[in-house]
Amino acid sequence: MSKHPAALSEEELLALCRRENTRGSGPGGQHRNRVATAVRLTHLESGIMGQASERRSQKENAQVALFRLRLNLALDYRKPLEDEDFAIPYQPGPWWESRLRNGRMRINPEHRDFPSALAEVLDLIALHQDELSKVADWLGVSISQLVKFLALEPRALHAVNQRRQQAGLRPYRS
Repeated sequence: MSKHPAALSEEELLALCRRENTRGSGPGGQHRNRVATAVRLTHLESGIMGQASERRSQKENAQVALFRLRLNLALDYRKPLEDEDFAIPYQPGPWWESRLRNGRMRINPEHRDFPSALAEVLDLIALHQDELSKVADWLGVSISQLVKFLALEPRALHAVNQRRQQAGLRPYRS
């Protein structure tokens, strides 16, 4: 099964992106305004971006921009489905087993693995047409645990709820 771009290694993902360094604007002093420390990464296939300019170090901004790109890819890029995606039983990614404790998902939304975990869950939700009960069963968690996980990134829960409302289903609350 091919990996979602949010789950690729740093080197693999950067090879699929265009990087632009620009000057930041706003507060931060003369050094920040004169030196190109802002970083914008664009995933070439989808056009999805991640950018950062709040730090004075270009290296730190590049790391923040990469994390934001991963998160935006997780939210907005749905992996094309392949035949093996329909294989039963479904086997969650390697991050899932290490983060699951007594049916509860344990992950910090700032952790490096969070975007790839979110991407996998959102791909499954799209596959099951926003039926969280089916996704929760496949992943071995309760619906409330799945909703709490989605609520770690409010844009994810909002997008799922919008699609559910359009389909005439009730929204989930975090």
